[in-house]
Amino acid sequence: MKNKLIFIFLDGVGLGEKVDSNPFTKAFMPTIFNLIGEKLTNTTNVTEQNILVKGIDACLEIEGVPQSATGQTSLFTGYNAQRHLGYHLMAYPNDQLISLINKRSIFKYAKENHIKSIFANSYTDKFFKSFDSTSPNYSVTTRCVLAAENKFNTLDDLVENKAVHWDITNVTLQDIPNNKVPLITPFTAGENLKNLTTDYDLVLYECFLPDLIGHRKDMNKSIMFLEMFDKFLEGVIYNKSENVQVLISSDHGNIEDLSFGGHSKNPVPFILIGNKAHHFLKIDTINEIFDMIFSKLFGIVSISEFEKI
Repeated sequence: MKNKLIFIFLDGVGLGEKVDSNPFTKAFMPTIFNLIGEKLTNTTNVTEQNILVKGIDACLEIEGVPQSATGQTSLFTGYNAQRHLGYHLMAYPNDQLISLINKRSIFKYAKENHIKSIFANSYTDKFFKSFDSTSPNYSVTTRCVLAAENKFNTLDDLVENKAVHWDITNVTLQDIPNNKVPLITPFTAGENLKNLTTDYDLVLYECFLPDLIGHRKDMNKSIMFLEMFDKFLEGVIYNKSENVQVLISSDHGNIEDLSFGGHSKNPVPFILIGNKAHHFLKIDTINEIFDMIFSKLFGIVSISEFEKI
């Protein structure tokens, strides 16, 4: 059976110290604990037959604190976007980063290599009504969808369990006019994400709740999120096929240290759940993930053999 991948991108999650300001030390996360046997912190390093957990670098040798636009571009293109710009860029990609995304991004590269892929997130009606491909206010993941000319999931797709909303349970949709989207459990959302591998080989899902909560320095909401995510992950891995690999990573730290409410230089987690975990042992930086996905899971020639920027 050919390999399939669920890539869960958590915005703003690093591996922090075992201190009171780290909600990972307080949250009840039985799914993660059963997988790795400990709380997830900066000392976690697990190398087992079917799971790899380690911290990887998000700074990429550029001074300053990692930011979303450069970090996500590095994750989803394989280029060192930080080095390309010479600094860390916040929020949305600028023209230089968009050019990298248009040249080689995760969905475009998948399509070029006949790998069926999908961005699992759903978009609201408001997005489609105001859509403007020239807008400077689109995230890296949205730009990746545009670069590949892939479909954007609608709320109808979400109702039909063919998408997952960024908040996992659809709670942020409950007050929109004429709402038709039900609340669901985190476990059900995880199962819905897993089920997309029936039709797709590469499934990318983004949740930016941890970054939002981290900026607010809200310990209670941080713990609630981590416990919800743990149930979500349980749904993802419950009865998953052996050929389905689950990858979890981030663009920069934040929620793991609520002492100051900003991004951190902490390593970010690299978690690979599946029987191909041993292929990722040498990964050390976020921009290496792209190449590892395509070369180790899908058998595509290594990016290192391509022309660099």
